[in-house]
Amino acid sequence: MLLALLEGTQSPAEMAQLARGRMRRKLRELVRALTGRLEEHHRFVLSLQMRRLEAAEANIAELDKRLREKLAPYSKQMRLLMQIPGADWVIAGIIIAEIRVDMSVFVNSEHLASWATICPGNHESAGKRRCGKTRKGKVHLKTAPVIAGNAAGKTRGTFLADNYRRLKVRRGVMRAAVAIGHKILVAACHMLATGAAYRELGAGYLDQPNTHRSAGNMVRR
Repeated sequence: MLLALLEGTQSPAEMAQLARGRMRRKLRELVRALTGRLEEHHRFVLSLQMRRLEAAEANIAELDKRLREKLAPYSKQMRLLMQIPGADWVIAGIIIAEIRVDMSVFVNSEHLASWATICPGNHESAGKRRCGKTRKGKVHLKTAPVIAGNAAGKTRGTFLADNYRRLKVRRGVMRAAVAIGHKILVAACHMLATGAAYRELGAGYLDQPNTHRSAGNMVRR
């Protein structure tokens, strides 16, 4: 559409009529925004850049198609992991590519999180925690759950989103994303190991009284 405007085949008014949804209320503003003084050499350079973008988008679409073909044998596991809030097919594909689907190679889910270096350090002295930074590890396996953690924080009515918002207030955005990414990777490990579907606890889960934790606290006291 923009390429048609740059090449002069469509007028600003015709381009504005292509708007959808709420933008239909701003047709006059759109016409003014699309009207400018573009000389012939401006149009040529901008058209060249638009063709570059279209070529890049075509390459990305081709790569996406190839990735989906390679992930086809793991369609069952992909569907499982995509049930986790914040995890799309790309995140699920990265997790499967990095750790495969046989979870017997890991002692437990925390062993996987430690191997992926997505769990914080445990440096304590005199009862005080000195450091909570994560270690350097596998870039893709560490990054994918954190990206999913950020995405999960934007969902509504989910346990991960509620937990993310609580952590963000106390620890900041990045640490909250890492913490939720840790939970996502642990959940992925359990789901791949057992084949069980994702169990949503709900946004109000953290507000419910934890009788097990309360009993443990009373025993220690």
